[in-house]
Amino acid sequence: MGDARLVAWAWGALSLVARSTKRYELALSHAQRGAAQAPAGLVRAQLHAWALLPSLAALGRGPEADAALATAMHELETDGTGSAPGRFGFDEPELALHQAEAHLALGRAEQAAARAEASAGGCILATPGWAAATLVLARAEAAERPEDAASRALDVLDRVPPARLRSTARARLSRLDGQLAARTAGPVADLHERLQLLPPPVDAHGGSATA
Repeated sequence: MGDARLVAWAWGALSLVARSTKRYELALSHAQRGAAQAPAGLVRAQLHAWALLPSLAALGRGPEADAALATAMHELETDGTGSAPGRFGFDEPELALHQAEAHLALGRAEQAAARAEASAGGCILATPGWAAATLVLARAEAAERPEDAASRALDVLDRVPPARLRSTARARLSRLDGQLAARTAGPVADLHERLQLLPPPVDAHGGSATA
């Protein structure tokens, strides 16, 4: 069981790396291998939620993404221990976050906003999970409510010090800034200025990651 779990995790990690470089077909292949190795319950839920689901969504394969999400939800619900603290840090707010990002990738802004709001509501304020969900919610709102979206992002920047801002949060902020590029006033302009002044990320040794 332990070996199967580690193998599944390894394939999931490879899928994440491939997806970060936009090699979505490779990411899907790795995710499928990981899901096939994953034992029932939490680990299988994770492989379907953070490996299969986003890879399928990135490829625009909506029905298959929905099926992966359904499996993740079923596996989490039927796991005897469920999302108890300490079990790899996977819980319902994280599942909702993955669901929101998949909806966003598939062009389902309304569903993305609803699931991102649910994810943020289940997180402690100013934690990485809260920041991630809030920024996904902002991205889902950007087209219809750009000022609200910018204000949410500014709230993240106000509450999370730059040194604690994860690379994934920075990436979401950058994508949001791109979505709002046509706007030049109000909170949108404030957000763009704040992002321009944001110090570079800190590396593992405490120095600038861009040095």
